Amino acid sequence: MTMQGIEQVVGETAYDATGDKVGSVGTLYASDTSGRPEWVTVNTGMFGTKHSFVPLDGAHVEKDGLHLATSKSKIKDAPRIDSNGHLSAQEASELYRYYGMQLPQMAQEQDGSMVRHEERLRAGTETVETGRVSLHKHVVTEEQQVTVPVSHEEVHVVREPMADGELGRAGELGDDDREVVLHEERPVVGKETVAVERVGLETETVRGEENVTETIRKEQVEVEGLDDDGTGRHKRS
Repeated sequence: MTMQGIEQVVGETAYDATGDKVGSVGTLYASDTSGRPEWVTVNTGMFGTKHSFVPLDGAHVEKDGLHLATSKSKIKDAPRIDSNGHLSAQEASELYRYYGMQLPQMAQEQDGSMVRHEERLRAGTETVETGRVSLHKHVVTEEQQVTVPVSHEEVHVVREPMADGELGRAGELGDDDREVVLHEERPVVGKETVAVERVGLETETVRGEENVTETIRKEQVEVEGLDDDGTGRHKRS
């Protein structure tokens, strides 16, 4: 950001990242360590009765006012912090988190305290492809046996004595032939193609749990210079 003329924009118009008018520039807030302006309040609402803290990172000054690198909706939904001339470490941290900005490495606060940081795991899930299953139809053969009832004709010799009234008839001796046609049933096999079932694929979500392990870093604060009584005063020898 070009810092030249930043102090002169107080009271001028503030614009968001797209050039839309947001409100008027209120108060500039400088870093306690570097002394450079880091935050600015923008007065919004009816008659400028509301104010929002906006980072100056990425902002620039033009003739028509201060152009910020933040959207109008983000500015209006910013945490409400009293504009009392100084941002506490807790208030500054809240603003940095809201705007998704990296917290500056500050060794100590003015009150002698120190901010300790640590990494925390944010576990979630992602959907990845683990394999593919497809249907493939092909023809196979198998032996199938069925039982078919059949019948056939057989010849039996039947001898029947002549009745009394039939005896004595004159007959001639000689050769004679008689023929009987025999029949039998034989199995006949035919084939037809019929639909027997419909086969498809469907997926089912099976819920479970998995343990994940990751290494995180965190800061530790150690106290140096305390003597045995914990007062920090050194005894004279």
